[in-house]
Amino acid sequence: MAAATAGLSWRRVSSFTGPVPRSRHGHRAVAIRELVIIFGGGNEGIADELHVYNTATNQWFLPAVRGDIPPGCAAHGFVCDGTRILVFGGMVEYGRYSNDLYELQASRWLWKKVKPQAPSTGSPPCPRLGHSFSLYGNKCYLFGGLANESEDSNNNVPRYLNDFYELELQHGSGVVGWSIPVTKGILPSPRESHTAIVYCRKDLGIPKMYIFGGMCGCRLNDLWELDIETMTWSRPETKGTVPLPRSLHTANVIGNKMYVFGGWVPQSAGGEISAHDGEWKCTGSFAYLNLDTTEWIGLISDCQEDKSNLLPGPRAGHCAVAVGTRLYIWSGRDGYRKAWNNQVCCKDLWYLDTEKPPAPSQVQLIRATTNSFQVKWDEVPTVEGYLLQLHADSPVPAAAGTPGTGVPETSVLSSQGGSSLHQSPQSLPSVPCPEMKVDHPSQANNVIPNNVQLSLPSNSLLKIEGKEKVAAPENKITQEAMKNHVDATGFKESNAPSLLPVCTSSPQTSANVGELHDLDKRTVIPDASVSSTVSSTQTMRTPQRQMAPVKSRERQWYDVGIFKNSSAVVSQFYLLPEETLNASNKMEDADVPDYRLLKKQDLLPGTVYRFRVAAINGCGVGPFSKVSEFKTCIPGFPGAPSTVKITKSVDCIHLSWEPPASPSGNILEYSAYLAIRSTQLQENPNQLVFMRIYCGLKTSCVVTAAQLSNAHVDYTSRPAIVFRISAKNERGYGPATQVRWLQGNVSVRCSM
Repeated sequence: MAAATAGLSWRRVSSFTGPVPRSRHGHRAVAIRELVIIFGGGNEGIADELHVYNTATNQWFLPAVRGDIPPGCAAHGFVCDGTRILVFGGMVEYGRYSNDLYELQASRWLWKKVKPQAPSTGSPPCPRLGHSFSLYGNKCYLFGGLANESEDSNNNVPRYLNDFYELELQHGSGVVGWSIPVTKGILPSPRESHTAIVYCRKDLGIPKMYIFGGMCGCRLNDLWELDIETMTWSRPETKGTVPLPRSLHTANVIGNKMYVFGGWVPQSAGGEISAHDGEWKCTGSFAYLNLDTTEWIGLISDCQEDKSNLLPGPRAGHCAVAVGTRLYIWSGRDGYRKAWNNQVCCKDLWYLDTEKPPAPSQVQLIRATTNSFQVKWDEVPTVEGYLLQLHADSPVPAAAGTPGTGVPETSVLSSQGGSSLHQSPQSLPSVPCPEMKVDHPSQANNVIPNNVQLSLPSNSLLKIEGKEKVAAPENKITQEAMKNHVDATGFKESNAPSLLPVCTSSPQTSANVGELHDLDKRTVIPDASVSSTVSSTQTMRTPQRQMAPVKSRERQWYDVGIFKNSSAVVSQFYLLPEETLNASNKMEDADVPDYRLLKKQDLLPGTVYRFRVAAINGCGVGPFSKVSEFKTCIPGFPGAPSTVKITKSVDCIHLSWEPPASPSGNILEYSAYLAIRSTQLQENPNQLVFMRIYCGLKTSCVVTAAQLSNAHVDYTSRPAIVFRISAKNERGYGPATQVRWLQGNVSVRCSM
């Protein structure tokens, strides 16, 4: 038990906004992306509102629902299929149960009562509560529950069920009808208030439904397995300590584990209770079943004390839902009173990160100046923050009292894995694209206070605030500043920008226009020894240099800070004592120091910096991203053009941009380039080849259909045509802005 609970860190959400639903039990919850949607349940009456909790913003809200709004119900079936939710059965008032089926289109908050066809053999499901309702593919599976044999709702005659139904769904909306599958093996015994989940092993690919526990006069802790392909019931053999018999518990699948929390359990130590009204209590015990090995692992025992209130209290009839790898638990009754209409209910919301977060995407450059970078990376769901680190090519002064630990200027890069780019379609201008505008994100750093340590609860570490995410248009453009350097001999006759090699070997992530968290990412590798200039044919390519491995001791990573959002403006980093530096290089979980006690180092002009980022959640610091490289600008050169806009016409596109924010003198000309197909690209997909399509003083140009027909389509993320735009002053060309014009649903001809 000690080993299992070592990394267990429940967090209570204490800071949220919006109308909080009243506490209850018998409710149900599902997740659609970052939204937790709760319906039904009761406490002093059955609730009929639909409540939504945004886990990214810690905000409760009541959506304005419309249509065939269902009556309030409790102990109902509640499943989510994409953005639609199905509600079946439940108790609508004391002693009166339902067998109605409702559908909610959550994208429009539209309710609709649906009437499935009856089975070809047998009757449709009778009214019931406490049943399980599980989704796999285009079918829902209904098992068991509790029916009232009496026609008088005031005279409740319970009948436990073990019938099994299959409900076929139509794609997107609507249902086909009920059917009664022919099953093999022994059917599980009748029960209600059990749990059922569906799991499909990655290696075998056979979907199986698991039923655990429930109530049938006495509480149960038996485990049943249904092979959905063969419709065969069986009792799998398990290892480990089986949880106590229980009902009104929850079970959720995260990865290959079924997490079981809470419920009613027998009062006696042995759990041998057969009386219908035996002594029982509420529990806060927590365990999981490894669904690949069928081994039970206990995480919180039934008798474990929690004097510091660091764990969710005992409860039953609560709701639990998985958002990514995070498990949320809300409300439920505490079990000290037996009367249904007069229960003491919990009001708290808890979550548990079940594993460390994955590595974020590579850090992407948004804008570079002589002494700062504006960077971003793709958001990782359900995290509390991000640890951003850098490593400099130039020697870094040591912190006071420590020997120098700077990186030699001759240090080299480690190579990275590659993925191929593909050729472009022959007829790209036919792809529609509305006018798009790329806005630079806010300059706010959103740095977490220096005194925050990783060991603190999430609500003291970070308070996530923001707006709800909005679906983005299909056709988008994204941009990034691509830094270059100047050839020592100038640009000669070509007068073209000298662009740095671009590493396109790693996966790339695209972003929506105006949404910082969805920007495209591209790694920039500056190299002062390599300069690519445009020849008389007005083409250029981005060479990839050979990179040798580097020893770990040659790389010293310095903390930029912990950020609550996936963006940062970097102008300084922290100097760590040598012993802390060595530890942070070896361990992803190294303690985050108190930044108030550390000295800062400013970024220097014309210097290469490598960046990596790791996400943080309740389990600690996850793995770091792949390394990206950027170079600060050299003083005196113009900045990168900004606010790039693409407008689609019938036979061409119009490309426009704004002058650099820091022109550093008079702008003499602009150059625009288009990535094109070439035999060199087929031989080495990491080398983009560009053709100059414009050179002049105007801040706009026309890209003809003939030029676009020769464009290369970059497949490192979503299909995109790549442009580069740069400005020139008296000293030469400054950094280029790279734009990826995303192409949606286009038929392309590919080659490796």
